[in-house]
Amino acid sequence: MVKVGIFGANGKMGREIIANLEGSGAVLAGAYERDPASIADLKDAVKTSLKELFSSCDVVIDFSVAAASLELINYARTNPKALVIGTTGLGDQGENLINLASNSMPILQATNMSLGVAVLNKLSKLASKALEDFDIEICEMHHRRKVDSPSGTALTLATSVAQARNLDLNKVRVSGRDGQVGARSKDEIAVMSLRGGDIVGRHTVGFYNDGEFIELNHTATSRATFAKGAIKAAIWLANKEPKRYSIDDCLGL
Repeated sequence: MVKVGIFGANGKMGREIIANLEGSGAVLAGAYERDPASIADLKDAVKTSLKELFSSCDVVIDFSVAAASLELINYARTNPKALVIGTTGLGDQGENLINLASNSMPILQATNMSLGVAVLNKLSKLASKALEDFDIEICEMHHRRKVDSPSGTALTLATSVAQARNLDLNKVRVSGRDGQVGARSKDEIAVMSLRGGDIVGRHTVGFYNDGEFIELNHTATSRATFAKGAIKAAIWLANKEPKRYSIDDCLGL
């Protein structure tokens, strides 16, 4: 049985992961929050320091916020522990920290833990290369409380389709259109965001040409999808060698 620690245990995803541990092959060994009182119901699993959290488990799952994730990864650099990072919006600093930390511990970082999105990413790469004359537009929808935009998943999809065409996403990405912006350029890739209600997550990658278009869609209807994916990743990662891993590695894609 793999012993799991949850960093950000009182967040929506932290609670969802805990709720889905039963029967998974993993057990809750540690739970951490800045305010321990918020997770008092977890009783003996509550840890009041990162030192306690790390010593209690085989692998830590993190679905918190960017600033907290950076603190966690920095701590892990001198206290190696297998880490599953599901937090988005980490930016270049987070990417660099993960790369450095992966020299001394196994780290799996993914902007989305679902099997469906992993397959969507693969299909989008294939379509981008095969439909080289088609315009690419990406749209993502999330609940009103999501703080980063575009979503990490949308940026991952955009990076994948850009790389399939040997394009630098930073040079071709469009984040909004308003006013007299002129005709769409051939290589630009738009990544647009919608926010509202309690939408768990919807991502559309569209390929548009004269006379036809293809849209690839993934809709998450429950956070349990991501929780189960994160638990699967944690079990898989627990005894791996130090390295940076992807969700594709875990799923064998």
